[in-house]
Parts: sequence; structure tokens; C-alpha cells
Amino acid sequence: MEQKRCGWVNKDPLYINYHDHEWGVPVHSEHKLFELLVLEGAQAGLSWYTVLQKRENYRQAFDGFDPQIVAAYDEAKVAELLGNPGIIRNRLKVRAAITNAQAFLKVQEEFGSFDAYIWRFIGGMPLCNSWRSLGEVPASTPESDAMSKDLKKRGFKFVGSTICYAYMQATGMVNDHTIECMLYEGAEAGERTL
Repeated sequence: MEQKRCGWVNKDPLYINYHDHEWGVPVHSEHKLFELLVLEGAQAGLSWYTVLQKRENYRQAFDGFDPQIVAAYDEAKVAELLGNPGIIRNRLKVRAAITNAQAFLKVQEEFGSFDAYIWRFIGGMPLCNSWRSLGEVPASTPESDAMSKDLKKRGFKFVGSTICYAYMQATGMVNDHTIECMLYEGAEAGERTL
């Protein structure tokens, strides 16, 4: 019998692996939090599947998503990135990754870690929802609105409320596995972390 997954998952092993092992799993690693911030920003106007297919290229192009390195990128590096067919070659998104790395470092300095800063928007514990279908899952929430507003105030780019909500799902701050999904119960219990 085939295992049931959330309705947005296609049959591609890449997508299945992401859903089964990452999506909705609480993330506390600084590098992983920065990686997902860059990737969610890159997704704007595109499908997450498109971004997942380019993820390994992004890791190479953006020096393993080290915010210290990305924050220091110069115009030559921007030109190199814009010439890289393995990533989404959008000038605004490439520049946003650099700007966000700089803002990320400032947040780390102020709060001790980006993890401590970002998880406070939901009180430090994952929000576990009980959606019956994909159609019930919201595009944004009051929490993502608050996160978006604060990130923008701190100079972050490509952090609208919808992107912030997708980021919350990707980092496990919000668990939106639907109730028919095989991962619903384990995720609800908050058993896994990255």
C-alpha cells in the first residue's frame, strides 16, 4: 500500500525526500536557517520544485551558504552568480541574498544567534496544525506578518509574509503536514529536529 503524503508532493524522489526528511522538521542550525532564507527568497514567483532542483548548484555558488562569506560578496561575485546557469539568475534575488547575509550577521550579533531571534516569533516551540486538506493551509498568518515586518525593518529583502510563512514551514516552525499525511503524528509530537 502506498504511503500518503501531503497533496503538494509530486512523484519525483527529490520532492519525496524533501517532504519526508526536511519539510516541517524544526531547524536550529544557523547555516541551515540561512540556506532556507536564501532559497525561499529565490523561490518568489516560482515553484519550490524549481528551487529544489537547483539547490546543489546554489550550495556551490553561495559557498555552502556561509553568511560570513556571502555578506562579503563584491560586484565581481555578483556578475559571476548572474552568469551561473545553475541558479536562478535574477539580479534582485542575488543581491537580496547578499543583503540578507549582512542583516543575518547583525541579527546574530544582537540576539546571540539567528535561531534565538527567528524562533521567538512563535514562542520557541513549533506550531502544529491539523489541516484536513491542502486547501485549508494558509498562505500567511499573523505570525508570518509579524516576522515579515520585523525582518524588513532590519533590512532583509524578499521577506514578504507569504515567503515568511513558507520559511516557517520549511524550518519546522510551523507543522503543516495534513492529517492524512504519514508524517502528521510524528511531526505533531515535534520528534525530529535539524
